[in-house]
Amino acid sequence: MIMKVRDMGIKIGQLNTGNKNCITDVEGVMVGHVTLDYPINDSGDAACTGVTAILPHSGNVFREKVTAASYVLNGYGKTTGLVQVDELGVLESPIMLTNTFGVANVTQGTLQYLLENNEEIGVTTGTVNVVVGECNDSHLNSIRHFPVKPEHAIEVIHSASNNRAEEGAIGAGKGMMCFGHKGGVGTSSRIVNDTDEKQYMVGCLVLSNFGKANEFLKGRYTNTANSSEPTMSPTDGSIIIILATDAPLSSRQLKRVIKRCGIGLGRTGSHFSNGSGDIVIGFTTARKIQHHYDDTLETRQQLRDDLEVMNSLFMAAAEATEEAILNSMSQAETTTGRNNHIVKKLIF
Repeated sequence: MIMKVRDMGIKIGQLNTGNKNCITDVEGVMVGHVTLDYPINDSGDAACTGVTAILPHSGNVFREKVTAASYVLNGYGKTTGLVQVDELGVLESPIMLTNTFGVANVTQGTLQYLLENNEEIGVTTGTVNVVVGECNDSHLNSIRHFPVKPEHAIEVIHSASNNRAEEGAIGAGKGMMCFGHKGGVGTSSRIVNDTDEKQYMVGCLVLSNFGKANEFLKGRYTNTANSSEPTMSPTDGSIIIILATDAPLSSRQLKRVIKRCGIGLGRTGSHFSNGSGDIVIGFTTARKIQHHYDDTLETRQQLRDDLEVMNSLFMAAAEATEEAILNSMSQAETTTGRNNHIVKKLIF
């Protein structure tokens, strides 16, 4: 049986998790996966990759944007859309995850989806900012064959749901490695209690593809001897971290919160390697920002910076990130990819 680390008795941090211990504990958030796993030819090439989509709500994300921010821990990455996210502080597309060479096709497919659902884009209003993150899965996936196509992006958006998201070697995580073992998609959540009896949810989803085996601080979690041999990664790898919350935050405050995701990443053993793209994208569902708005002034609510709840949100970001990374490994299965390369599951 595949289990989250918490089911194994490994408790991370102090805060309680949501019911699903998943990013979809944040009300309205949806996750979808499309997984590609098949031989491409008789020469050993194989598709071992996929696409994952994170939707902030079930409505039209272009017409009802959400407050967002990004933070680059180490910038060895090929994302799209983050410049505008940081400039305007809003997210207006699903967040899409895939392999490095799949970014262009996933951007194209997501753009097609948005154009089909918003006839005004590029005609009576401006263009649209598509956000795509990536990690390099070329050890297991024949990345030069471009197995990810635009239609996979459209398919994964339509398949998204608010159920507990599948984890491990699924979707964009199919071909990923973490600390020399199988990585991929992992998720976790935390409940933050405010002093006036309000509760906020923080959810994290990671695409883990980083670290060497000797960097993993395994002793933090268990003393059990490792029963599988690690695989040497040909690159430093990367991680994309998605943080969602329903706490009422400005884009500036959200950036402060998502910076703390780096603490959770560091606790596992990462030091943000030279060739690692370690990037965080965050959003809050507390308020929908209408694309079509007639008034010249708008009113919004946000938490004060000097409240204790802000420290709890920082803690939640660190804890949920750390546990999501561990779940990406505990939920993954040993995987065979191109040229019969094998990456083994880590036994905790």
